[in-house]
Amino acid sequence: MLDESYLATLGQFDIVYSWGVLHHTGNMQLAFDLIDRRVVPGGRLYIAIYNDQGGASRRWLIVKRVYNQLPPMFRILVLIPALFRTWGLTFLHDSLHGQPLRSWRNYGGTRGMSPWRDLVDWVGGYPFEVARPETVFDFYRTRGFELRRLTTCGGGIGCNEFVFKRTDKS
Repeated sequence: MLDESYLATLGQFDIVYSWGVLHHTGNMQLAFDLIDRRVVPGGRLYIAIYNDQGGASRRWLIVKRVYNQLPPMFRILVLIPALFRTWGLTFLHDSLHGQPLRSWRNYGGTRGMSPWRDLVDWVGGYPFEVARPETVFDFYRTRGFELRRLTTCGGGIGCNEFVFKRTDKS
């Protein structure tokens, strides 16, 4: 995604779709710039970008960095606390309603992978960058894109989802 010369060989398209990828490149700003060049005038750009939660995002960045620097046999030392952080209240809620681990057992249908694999994927997802919705909106607006749809994750963890239409004649 950051190889400008390669991307130039691809040409431009009516639809450019990058769901949950640009924030893992290590240079999201450059990725934004390079992907917008792939959209023809009148074309659509679909992107999903991790929401900036301020301090929480900075703490997750540290967790992810530490996890990826550890030898594989020691990564469990980061995964177990992350499991309790991400699933603890859900485990408690399910248990208090007489259905321990109900959400854990039923999770696969929503993401297509096991909750454990999803946890490992989340904690191990580094590089990791975030952006506030208005930052993404402002970036693309100045480059001739109009926001057609925005779905936010409600200020919490997860991705904000954007659909832009290129309106300029670039």
